[in-house]
Amino acid sequence: MTAPTEPTEPTEDEDRGTVDLSVVIPAYNEEARLGPTLDAVTRYLADNESRFGSWEVVVSDDGSTDGTREVAALRHPRVRLVTADRNRGKGNALRLGVAATAGGRVLVTDADLAAPIEELERLDKALSEGSAAAIGSRAVPGAEIADRQHRLRELLGRAGNLLIRATAVPGIKDTQCGFKLFDGELAREAFAGSRLDGWGIDVEVLQHLHREGHPITEVPVRWSHQSGSKVGPLDYPKVLADLARLRLRRLRPADLLVPVLFLLMSVALYSGRFFDPDHRYLVDSLQDQNQWEWFFAVTADNLAHFRNPLFSDFQNFPDGVNLMANTVMLGVSVPFAPLTLLAGPAVSLSVCMALGLAATAVAWYWLLVKRVVRNRGAAFVGASLAAFAPPMVSHANAHPNFVILFMIPLIIDRALRLATGERVRRDGIVLGLMAVYQVFLGEEPFLLAALGMTLFALAYAVVRPQVAKEAWRPLGKGLLIAGAVCLPLVAFPLAWQFAGPQSYHSVLHGDNAGNSPLSLLAFSERSLLYGDAGRANELSLNPTEQNAFYGWPLVLVAFGIVVRLWERPLVKALAFTSVAAAVLSLGPEIRIPLTETVYPGPWALVRRFPLFESVIEGRVAMICAPALGVLLALALEKVLATRRIAVQYFGLLTVALALLPIVPAPLKSEKREAVPEFITSGMWKSYVGKGESLVPLPLPDPGYAEALHWQTSAGLGFKLPGGYFNGPYGDDRIGIYGAAPRYTSDMLRDVRYSGKVPVIGKNWQAQAKKDFAYWKAGVLVVAPQPNDEKLRQAVAALTGKPGKWTGGVWVWDLHGGS
Repeated sequence: MTAPTEPTEPTEDEDRGTVDLSVVIPAYNEEARLGPTLDAVTRYLADNESRFGSWEVVVSDDGSTDGTREVAALRHPRVRLVTADRNRGKGNALRLGVAATAGGRVLVTDADLAAPIEELERLDKALSEGSAAAIGSRAVPGAEIADRQHRLRELLGRAGNLLIRATAVPGIKDTQCGFKLFDGELAREAFAGSRLDGWGIDVEVLQHLHREGHPITEVPVRWSHQSGSKVGPLDYPKVLADLARLRLRRLRPADLLVPVLFLLMSVALYSGRFFDPDHRYLVDSLQDQNQWEWFFAVTADNLAHFRNPLFSDFQNFPDGVNLMANTVMLGVSVPFAPLTLLAGPAVSLSVCMALGLAATAVAWYWLLVKRVVRNRGAAFVGASLAAFAPPMVSHANAHPNFVILFMIPLIIDRALRLATGERVRRDGIVLGLMAVYQVFLGEEPFLLAALGMTLFALAYAVVRPQVAKEAWRPLGKGLLIAGAVCLPLVAFPLAWQFAGPQSYHSVLHGDNAGNSPLSLLAFSERSLLYGDAGRANELSLNPTEQNAFYGWPLVLVAFGIVVRLWERPLVKALAFTSVAAAVLSLGPEIRIPLTETVYPGPWALVRRFPLFESVIEGRVAMICAPALGVLLALALEKVLATRRIAVQYFGLLTVALALLPIVPAPLKSEKREAVPEFITSGMWKSYVGKGESLVPLPLPDPGYAEALHWQTSAGLGFKLPGGYFNGPYGDDRIGIYGAAPRYTSDMLRDVRYSGKVPVIGKNWQAQAKKDFAYWKAGVLVVAPQPNDEKLRQAVAALTGKPGKWTGGVWVWDLHGGS
């Protein structure tokens, strides 16, 4: 591969095998430029031996086809030549050249000497002050550019360098100036470990040094463009692709396997619906599956027709629905719009939820490996608990905004970066953009995550006051920058949410929607081994709100971990976060189990605050899931690190016994209720004119919203009054579930559930006529359902005519009058 030529008249230093400074010049067909460059370098170093000590110059020829080798071999006794058998690229030449050096410091400079050799003094000074590498820069204050490139080439080069800085070497403004001075040993280690043969090796080596924690300093230099550059601006994307391939190669097999395992776990959880989402329904989602499919469908339809994505009147016609106030999750419903339009909202929602849950688990795994533990197995178990804990599985039935949480670990990591104070402005900007995206994924999960991070930060500040003292200024500054970036971008959507059409002030969930203390120790309905639907529903609002249910074995093991690892500040902060979140989740009043004793809970202090007033307080216990996951990962890493077989055996057994009771069974599903032929065949079209609505009776509401599925099956071809959404009620605009009630809709709902038809006279008929007119009803539809015979009697009495059986439903055409 290489053919080094022996230097003429070796010096005393070279006989000993070491020199103070090595200069490496990569060369490919540089016969014309190499001679003057070598003359300038050797003359300068010979004149400044008192400054730089003994020296050597290594020319690394990359398979030149001209006279480059002859120029190098004959130029100076201290110039050495190493050669490659063929042209491979600058990276290969540098790797060979640096490997051949013996210097305590290694200078790498291009053959064109765009940065004069005299600039070495600046770099040497920076290295003497403690840096592992001093790189010449054209982008920091003090740099001088004497002869610029063509303007277009310069702009393209800057754009490419910006991409490299953003994705590969954060904080370095100019990675590609070919004038760099390294600590010799670190240089030989970094270049020996490099893999790129192209000029992207500059970035790869800097990445290596940065990753190992070695300080890198950018030094302003004089620079002038030299003709004959072999690097084109369009080569930058190739460098990024090379770096991406390197990153994949560095991943451990576990890092590649983990996403696959999490995806398999997610698909297994959703297996009852995943493989046939159009015809299967998640029973425990209640009516939420219908609602979320409608959200995905209306978002795609709004985009396809260039309508406002924050509003729709397809539901709750004619008043409409404020979509921004209804967690429509534009952060996923917009990217998934093409799939929704192609395959339908049922498929789109199913795929989105399965992928989103797996992505959340992968994000927690990434954060654990990066920040907490090195053992991949421990990180996998911790991330599994964070993403698949019982409350997450409960919400997986119905609430994608509470399972698609992959941004939360990324936001936590960015906040931790801010606390170091290294790149506050950049990280603050990135954090602000992350916050914007999370707002469009879900505001309530974001609020709960912020609450959890605040609890953790307060606890950590108490146990590590010196760290907090050093971190609060950069963290505060970064948060201000993040806010300055985020708020302008979300100002209009939030204004629409809180003050736009069909906005509301708060949603009331009852006096106390907190958890029972027993729910923290009990097992959830979906526990594979101990699931008890009756007991779980006694301790929760409904199957989608089983917000605790960690099980007493896991709570007991977590307590043991905290006691055993109490000396670690991280453990203390996690313990406080878990306990505080659990207590807050009990609500404003805490009832002692098996007694009538009630104590005020700390949630009472915040329940009236803006935003908090709409939170279901039991959901605060979800904060415990990632905290417990981190504790478990810490404990497992410690157990696996010991060489005592007995400790490993009993430690792993204890963790397995704690987790086994909360392993979830697949979510329950059943065959979906069929859409009537009246809808699927398009019969409805002859009954509903322009500007009119199709009125299912009783109106769709949170208790029964199958008509939303009719509507999405018909491609949103007609509009519906009523529906399942959050909207305003009364002059105070209090948030309620469903449409503001009207006399006729309330009466018909009572008939459906009670089977009793009131006496219907002229007053009821007149009121019904007003309500039908308000809804701009074209046709009334009664589908087969409980008490449908009584409903037919009531509707016939209200309209003064019998219905017509067609397409599997009873219809009343209102165009002839009611």
